[in-house]
Amino acid sequence: MTAFESRLATFQATFEPLLAAEFPLASDNRVEQAARYSVVAGGKRLRPFLVRAAARACGVQDDRWLSPALAVEMIHTYSLIHDDLPAMDDDDLRRGHLTCHKAFSEALAILAGDGLQMQAIETLLSAPDADLNAHQKLKMTRCLSAASGFKGMVGGQALDIGAEGQSVSLESLRHIHALKTGALITAAIEMGCLCQPTISDAQLAVARQFGGLIGLAFQVVDDILDVNGDTAVLGKAQGADVQHHKATYPALLGLEGAKQYATELYEQAIGLLDGWQSDTRELHDLASFVLMRNR
Repeated sequence: MTAFESRLATFQATFEPLLAAEFPLASDNRVEQAARYSVVAGGKRLRPFLVRAAARACGVQDDRWLSPALAVEMIHTYSLIHDDLPAMDDDDLRRGHLTCHKAFSEALAILAGDGLQMQAIETLLSAPDADLNAHQKLKMTRCLSAASGFKGMVGGQALDIGAEGQSVSLESLRHIHALKTGALITAAIEMGCLCQPTISDAQLAVARQFGGLIGLAFQVVDDILDVNGDTAVLGKAQGADVQHHKATYPALLGLEGAKQYATELYEQAIGLLDGWQSDTRELHDLASFVLMRNR
């Protein structure tokens, strides 16, 4: 385990109980149980870690990053629940467990995902005023909503479905995944930066560029792992992209070409951090993890 992986594991151990506390175990409501099942099923928790890392890179040393981090992970989990549905990717495994619709039902999985979207907004807007003022909450809510909707994940998912079995250009594939994967990663970084009330528009612009590049690199590596990863390590079925005839970077560029493209995106992202006037080690290390990860 690298030093960064150790720090990420420490973050996960701290973050998991805080996330689980948002979904009481004692609830006898089946749809709440379905939501909790997916939320606490594990995962890398990279997006909430990014919120904290970006906040720290902007000089925030307290825990005002927590509410936006919880909200980002709820939105991410909703997207996974819906991605796994029979009408979408029709997957059986997620994070090493049965997918939500397999463990409960398709109807409850849909409703659990819907509920998580609203819970994310409620959690964000309920952040203590001493941590985030009304202006910050409004900006974060707008950022998260945009990243989740027609100009973000939903739009990207629709384009991804439309590209199945089709020949697409690198530019088109990049656009699909800038929305489907990159938008929420970028939002996580932007929301972390917004924890600092004095953040400048110029700093936010650089943060968005960094997030977009890392989000694309994450998807390229995801596509690569679908080709040469291990189902037991991935926690989901390896080879699913090929089975569903999805447009992927290895299919378009070849496996080695996709690896080279991921490296190029990583190097561009790291270059953006050089001009940042604060401690960006966590963002730098996370970018390296995205490139080198095996799950």
